[in-house]
Amino acid sequence: MSIDDRALEQLTEESQDLHADAQRASAGPLAELTERGLERRAAGEDDVEANRAFAAERSRVARSRGFFSKGALAGVGFGAALLALMESPAYADQTADVQILQTAASIENLAVATYTLALTLPFIGGDSANVTIKNFAITTARQHEQHGIAFNALVTKLGGKAQTAPDPVLQGLVNQAKPGLTSPLPVVNLAILLEQAAEETYVANITALADENARVVTASIMGVEAQHAATLLAVRELLVGLQADLIVLPPPDLMALPPALGSVGFPEAFVTTQDARPSTEGVVK
Repeated sequence: MSIDDRALEQLTEESQDLHADAQRASAGPLAELTERGLERRAAGEDDVEANRAFAAERSRVARSRGFFSKGALAGVGFGAALLALMESPAYADQTADVQILQTAASIENLAVATYTLALTLPFIGGDSANVTIKNFAITTARQHEQHGIAFNALVTKLGGKAQTAPDPVLQGLVNQAKPGLTSPLPVVNLAILLEQAAEETYVANITALADENARVVTASIMGVEAQHAATLLAVRELLVGLQADLIVLPPPDLMALPPALGSVGFPEAFVTTQDARPSTEGVVK
């Protein structure tokens, strides 16, 4: 199989450009957030009772929306324990924005660990692996690491503690999936689950975050996660169709590509949030 290295480099550069745009979008808001956070704490605006009321409401919403009973997240077994944690004073004492951003960082931490794990598999990161998929995994892992750094920067600037642990519920899904990671397809399916969970969570967070600057940063990162998910959906379409030989850049024959590849990357006109992670799921304990 012949690989066009120049085309591969162009795709990587485009992904990096989108990621760089997100990083640039974060710079100004982070500076403003520092000043605003100091002002809020000086004015005593971090109301513990308000934070506890927020945590209780998020817990109620989590129960009513069935976060732990449908979709790919069903049957994980963490639901009752996590809801108990969500209602604990240790969680409620933190500001709502800090909780949301710590959870976002935990999702990014898990994504980094999962892509790193995938790259240890010979059919993803080995010499015989598909070059396009391997390069995507390497680049995406690096981008997730930088996203985690950005979210933790927001957390610390708002007076919270940086989250270095992975999302506990999604970690359970990854652990369950590990024994079945015996070929590229289940790895891609797992990556899609994580990317879509991140995308949906950040869409929900944009409206949940009180701080405008935190919303700007979250929105910029959400766009990158959406690109990751779209790319993986296209790759999965080719793997399912036993057309892995077409996962090259540029494609050897455009007419050989399945028609569905033109739309499979964006199956919904609007991103749903049914699998968005609860704001307190990845809070620092």
